[in-house]
Amino acid sequence: MGHLTYEQSKKTAYKIITILGIITISEVIFALLGKGYLIDGVHFNETLIAAVMIIMSIVKAYLIVYEFMHMKYELPGMVKSVLLPLGLLVWAIIAFLAEGNYWRNSRGGIKDRNQEEIEMISKPKVASEPVEIPKPSGH
Repeated sequence: MGHLTYEQSKKTAYKIITILGIITISEVIFALLGKGYLIDGVHFNETLIAAVMIIMSIVKAYLIVYEFMHMKYELPGMVKSVLLPLGLLVWAIIAFLAEGNYWRNSRGGIKDRNQEEIEMISKPKVASEPVEIPKPSGH
């Protein structure tokens, strides 16, 4: 852990592990509370629960990378070379989810149009007026 003594490194590691444990316990309590398992009648919005869980997970990931992967001791260029691909990965995941959602929503319209075409093909057209067939002229 860089220029720290063994005792300082141990103290820092225990501090980070304690913080990670507190965050994890908070996540579990928040999830159970939000779903109504701890207090009857108390329910949180699903979006709120998901947002809080994502934020807490990002904080834990940051602490792990910052301390245990020694990023706080690296040069700024090295840190950016790790964070830039991570940012691009997150962006790609969000883009793929948005694209998948668009296709899922479009698929319903495509199914409806295909069903209409099948119904038009399978049902014979009924003429509203009798069709007169011309008689061949005898020459």
